Amino acid sequence: MFGKMLVFPQATNSAHVRLTTSRQNLGAVTVCMRYLTDLTRAFSFFSLATPSYQNDFLLFKNPARDEISLSVRNADIIFKGQDFQSNRWQSICGTRDAASGLVQLWVDGKPSAMKLGTYSNITGPMIIVLGQEQDSHGGAFDINQSFVGMITDVHMWDYILCPHHIDNYNQKFNFPTGNVLNWNSVEFQITGRVLIQKDQNQC
Repeated sequence: MFGKMLVFPQATNSAHVRLTTSRQNLGAVTVCMRYLTDLTRAFSFFSLATPSYQNDFLLFKNPARDEISLSVRNADIIFKGQDFQSNRWQSICGTRDAASGLVQLWVDGKPSAMKLGTYSNITGPMIIVLGQEQDSHGGAFDINQSFVGMITDVHMWDYILCPHHIDNYNQKFNFPTGNVLNWNSVEFQITGRVLIQKDQNQC
């Protein structure tokens, strides 16, 4: 997917992209991605579910409340005051560490305050979905939580990416590519009307 982006052109309760990983145990997690949308309702950026927890790692935006939630093991951690902008490319990164329980959000390279989440590892067969929010392991999608817009540069690591590398990611400088999900070589499956286009950030 190097140089490519995903286009989700309409709200549905079915269209999504499933990203493939064989990992079944994650103590620490960093997820970064770029997106553009004009949605004013709630929507999901990134949804990771296991059989035990439908929101085992979920990035979810509610513009009406000016908040982004990062959910781990079904526990919602709420972040407010992030500089969310309509119809502009932005980057978002979420980190969580099971050893300390700390969770943090980064928007356009700017950090939130660290907050306390859960201490247990993410374990079990993982289904990772873009474009929808899983209310069950791999399904139960809600059209009112679907993503409409463009997504690219999705990376996932099994450690906490240092602030310097998060800043480099945001500015499109050199950074270590994801060792759980690497956008340049990611395996994926498209269901429904999701289009692959040239990344506008690469033109």
